[in-house]
Amino acid sequence: MRTPWRISGFVAAAIASLVITSGTSIAPAHAEEKRQEPLLAFNHAWAMVDRETADAIEHSEYLGQFADRRISTGNDGTSTWTGRYLLGKETYLEFFGPGDAPDAVAGDTGLAVSADDDGDLAVATDNLRKLGVDPVEFTQVTDLGDGKPIPWFDVTYTTSTYDTFFSWAMEYRDEFLSDPRLSFPPPAYEGDVSRDRYNRDRYLDHQMRDVIGIQIATTEADIEKMVPLWRAAGITIRVLRDGGVLAFDGMTTIRLLPVPAEEAGVRHIILALNEPAEEPHTETIGNSTLHVGPGAYALWTFDPIEAASAARSQESGKPLHPAFGG
Repeated sequence: MRTPWRISGFVAAAIASLVITSGTSIAPAHAEEKRQEPLLAFNHAWAMVDRETADAIEHSEYLGQFADRRISTGNDGTSTWTGRYLLGKETYLEFFGPGDAPDAVAGDTGLAVSADDDGDLAVATDNLRKLGVDPVEFTQVTDLGDGKPIPWFDVTYTTSTYDTFFSWAMEYRDEFLSDPRLSFPPPAYEGDVSRDRYNRDRYLDHQMRDVIGIQIATTEADIEKMVPLWRAAGITIRVLRDGGVLAFDGMTTIRLLPVPAEEAGVRHIILALNEPAEEPHTETIGNSTLHVGPGAYALWTFDPIEAASAARSQESGKPLHPAFGG
């Protein structure tokens, strides 16, 4: 039920750059068997950036025209977080600055994959068990302002202990998407819990359409812990000679680059546009640079940041709350 997407030569080159920037090459012997239709696909990624960049993402006049930007405070009944959201057709981005979310520090990142069809998360979770992983499962709730939290989406992940990067799988609850207070569109097909339905169509008034590539730097330990979830979801995985991975869900390529914890953070994001840019444009956004065009694509590059601490492993049994903002 996902939107088909043709990958042009420009996108292929941009995706290749996710590998080239690390100075490594793909090791074909480690390629996993590819599924025609993954159970889950890239939903969104979040990043804790430095304060200057977070403020620039929030206030940049150009970025507000380029993407459907929303500033939102989430509340699950026990904690709150304030994020800057850039929403596309099926995917989105979420940014925090220091102090915007509980416990997270500059350089922390997260990434969600999700189901478009009701029940696919359960299948992926069962696949994870077959891989020898005992999954953690729970239902994330949200408070719409009346003090009565309601189910938002179901969650599966491999472990709550990690260094700088956390990945989880999710499936929106139909009762959330059908809540009349939220004005989501009706289902397009039976069992429609899709990203497309959740994101609505506000992206059409802006240039940004979707996230089609992202490079995140994190520790080798995090890569080893998080990637089995994507494998269980049927996402194509290629292990690289440096210990990193490339993952591809049919539209979005994810590159995990192994680094020491103090060097962690988001590095590059590739965005598809609704229409080709008539003129190429470069915009400085805090300590990041957004290159729009030529063509129907944009590359967003983030300067490395000095993390506040290299000892950020979570021992609580539940991941950082910003992972569940949106």
